[in-house]
Amino acid sequence: MIEVSSLSKRYGSIQALDDIGFRIEAGEIVGLLGPNGAGKSTAIKIITGYIQPDEGTVTVDELDVLTHRIDVQALLGYLPENAPLYPELSVQSYLKLMANLRQIPAEQQPGYIGEAVRATGLVERLTQPIGQLSKGFRQRVGLAQAILHKPKLLILDEPTVGLDPTQIIEIRELIRRLSAHSTILFSTHILPEVEALCDRAIILMNGQVRADANLAELSESADALLILQEDTEGVVGALKGLEGVSEVRTVQSRDGRPSFRVVGKENADLCPAIYDLARQRNWKLRELRRDVRTLEMVFNELARGA
Repeated sequence: MIEVSSLSKRYGSIQALDDIGFRIEAGEIVGLLGPNGAGKSTAIKIITGYIQPDEGTVTVDELDVLTHRIDVQALLGYLPENAPLYPELSVQSYLKLMANLRQIPAEQQPGYIGEAVRATGLVERLTQPIGQLSKGFRQRVGLAQAILHKPKLLILDEPTVGLDPTQIIEIRELIRRLSAHSTILFSTHILPEVEALCDRAIILMNGQVRADANLAELSESADALLILQEDTEGVVGALKGLEGVSEVRTVQSRDGRPSFRVVGKENADLCPAIYDLARQRNWKLRELRRDVRTLEMVFNELARGA
């Protein structure tokens, strides 16, 4: 659905994007993740045809964005960080305006608008001026205009910014429902958003792609966590002697029991070998498991290496 190749963009002395590339298949929900200033919004503006890159190419549904901008924009729905709403218009009037701009035939507009307002929970707000709506409902109006023409691709830039926890949950649920019919790319700097919604994350830092993988792959770790019932001599030395172990660290457990993080050299499961060693040495095990990295841990590791 989206293919980005060798994309670069500079604003004066600032390199917003530096030779980035990625591919998004139809039906995916992909989070474009990164700190403020990482280049997320610039990438989205190029994909939507709002600005042009200095170098590189972008295709959407096999159409080049630079040479087929209008055709590409007809395929996608876009909710920018600050949705371009007209506060003096009612929800219904605004969506009718958007339907006209999308060139939806007049006889089909009631059906399209009806589906969009039902999907976004706006049925009871149709006659209310947009300026009188809460932040959460204004976001819903922005989403309604983005999905009005049933786009193949839905692009959302910070869709939950400024919302309260209840509104965030509602918008997340709405995005999940929309994914049944559209490929979704959304940018955010809020890590729980990606963990809650996405199967895959693309992490941008300093204008470069630092990671592009399924969340399950990002969370994989070669480390194992070992917790013993009681203090035991020679644990660290014995663990270091196992094949595939690069380091053993003593860590703090919640209940004060002796705990160790066993760092692997490669992404292999060390737990079977540690279990066999514990049986041989008669260590009293309390817990042994393969460690799982959170997205926050991955993000921080990449940030330290940026």
